Amino acid sequence: MTVNTPIYTGFWLRFLAFIVDSLVVTPIVIAVAIGLYQHSGDWFSMLLASAKNPWLNYGVPAAFTLIFWLIKSATPGKMLLGAVIVDAITLQKPARWQLVVRYLGYYLSALPLFLGFIWIALDPKKQGWHDKLARTLVIQAENKENAP
Repeated sequence: MTVNTPIYTGFWLRFLAFIVDSLVVTPIVIAVAIGLYQHSGDWFSMLLASAKNPWLNYGVPAAFTLIFWLIKSATPGKMLLGAVIVDAITLQKPARWQLVVRYLGYYLSALPLFLGFIWIALDPKKQGWHDKLARTLVIQAENKENAP
């Protein structure tokens, strides 16, 4: 049986997936903010009140991302671009702990001037620091069927 080498998803495709995901999650955050803060009066007061809510600004995007990762092993942006998150060893769906570590690793990747994300462009397997921490890869989905 011949096993094909996975096709790693590089920096620019992953960046485009991030843009798509941001365009999807932003209206959700806004809708939740309106629901929570419509009593604040005007739009500016509502914006100020919602900007101070860490659960809204961090919790909603985290829940959105983790739910998609758990169900589809990809966010809408990755799905649109044909990419999927897999375990780096088995090339199968990652364990739940890997997905949580991967998400928390986003903060480590972002802290030093986004160097952990830029690393994707430099790494042979196109892994960011969050991928390395969680032992995951992002590969093209059609290549997943050829995995062992």
